[in-house]
Amino acid sequence: MLDAAVKALSQILSPPMRTILWRSIGLALVLITVLAIGLQRLLSWFAEYGEVWAEGLLGPGFHTPLNILAWIVSIAAGLSVVVGGIFLMPAITSLIASVFVDDVADHVEREHYPAEKPGSALPLGVAIPEGIKTALLTILVYLIALPFLLFAGAGFLIFFFATAWLLGREYFELAAMRFRSPAEAKAMRKDNAATVFTAGLFIAAFVSIPIVNLATPLFGMAFMVHMHKRLSGPRPELIEPGRRTGMPVV
Repeated sequence: MLDAAVKALSQILSPPMRTILWRSIGLALVLITVLAIGLQRLLSWFAEYGEVWAEGLLGPGFHTPLNILAWIVSIAAGLSVVVGGIFLMPAITSLIASVFVDDVADHVEREHYPAEKPGSALPLGVAIPEGIKTALLTILVYLIALPFLLFAGAGFLIFFFATAWLLGREYFELAAMRFRSPAEAKAMRKDNAATVFTAGLFIAAFVSIPIVNLATPLFGMAFMVHMHKRLSGPRPELIEPGRRTGMPVV
């Protein structure tokens, strides 16, 4: 597993992957910017509307304290956007991974498994819904875990392990579905749940590093391509006859 992680790390900086890396980072920045602007405007509107509503309820004499409170809420809104962007990064990378799954997997398979037939490209109608489902599930789990932040570090541990489970699950299934049906990929993931979760810990650690986590879709996908290959074991039907027997392909 450690060897697979090292191979994935080394490959995301290789020349063939740099184009995908920059495209992935660009898309991540666009999504983060849209999310930040949307949240900031929503929270600012809420603070302004709340001030007007409270002043109408309490009277003009409360204008100054309510104005100060609205100013504090606006600052808190700005901070919450930054914090929210950090916590929502796994959800964002889930969406990005569904877009670049085949580009990354193709490079990994060509470089490390040239004797085997490459996987079949996932239709966007399959890959993107998987990314959206994982992103929504990530947000739901994080909202449930949010109250636990009040307990000394418990919330952060829940976030970390939830991220490991969610991202390990998604990236492994995306890698497996290049060779298997969605049902077979999910069944394989369940049969190897402990291994996939452990591999997900590597991805969770990667996505926890600011700036570096923009490359999570590349690392996670490359890593899980290796893990899927290793868990699949020898598959003679995927090896080209000429490569397997030493005879030329007719």
